[in-house]
Amino acid sequence: MSSSRFGSCCAALAVAACCLAPSPAGACSICRCGDPTFNALGTDVYASGNFRVALDWERFEKEQGVFEPGAAVSTVTNGTRLAARDEAAPSRESQVENRFTTTLSYAFADRANLVARLPWTSRRLTAEESIQTSRDLADPELYGLFRLWSSNFAPGLGKRAWVSVLGGVKTNWGRNDLTAGGERLDEHLQAGTGSTDVFFGLSGFYLLDSRSSVFGSTQLRRTGSNDFGYRYGNVSIANAGYEHRIGERLDGIVELNFRNADRDRLDATGLLDPNTGGTVLYVTPHLSWDFGKGMVGRLSAQLPIASNLHGDQKEKAVANVGLTYLF
Repeated sequence: MSSSRFGSCCAALAVAACCLAPSPAGACSICRCGDPTFNALGTDVYASGNFRVALDWERFEKEQGVFEPGAAVSTVTNGTRLAARDEAAPSRESQVENRFTTTLSYAFADRANLVARLPWTSRRLTAEESIQTSRDLADPELYGLFRLWSSNFAPGLGKRAWVSVLGGVKTNWGRNDLTAGGERLDEHLQAGTGSTDVFFGLSGFYLLDSRSSVFGSTQLRRTGSNDFGYRYGNVSIANAGYEHRIGERLDGIVELNFRNADRDRLDATGLLDPNTGGTVLYVTPHLSWDFGKGMVGRLSAQLPIASNLHGDQKEKAVANVGLTYLF
């Protein structure tokens, strides 16, 4: 087998592994799965010496069952302590978040890329007749991508591929001590998680022809605890996408995004929230438009198509509008 064909096979296998690898869980009860690097920067991740800025607005929405900590008792299921609530407690809550994220990236020598994500969040939590809101800085993320391998263009076909490793940290710099009326707001209204999380993964890209490509990624996120004993569940994510150039300026993309999350830990005793965690699969259509002079507009909707969530939860669609500028 020729070296170029061997390399192409390796790339295809790597992308398949990214798409199919099992994923432990999304670390927040309301968060977007998918690959933020591909979403903000596109598949041309390694553009040597180029500095990019991406601005994104995202809207998340979710419903879940709740309990009052004062009325909670614990039950044991398969050795795990789960919280249970008194029937007099509010039964459900609705969470809506609007998140505005600035992504900064710089590529070095066509092989490495450093990325910083700076989010600001506005949240609303509705439980029966009560409504609470919050607005503040969420947790910035810092991470790097390093290209492990890439192929040359295949003669006459224009095919190219690469495989990368990713690693980084979600900081605890966002506000996790927001209050109203002298009392700390619900954990799901806090702008930041109050914890430092680490994450790592693989990503791959394969150019099918001059107008089409496939890409995929996996990511594992290991979460920490905040000062109040709360710990969001560990997260695993897997993504697979297909991109096709529709015209001179328009690209169409469709993705499958999978997330598997552990339950959230409520306090230092190890008590778990029964209405958090589980698995969900989304299909995500994108459109991107090249405005010229380095500016690209993006529009997508992440639609849940299958789920196996713990307890009483309902995931809803996620909307995303973004703009990326290449200097």
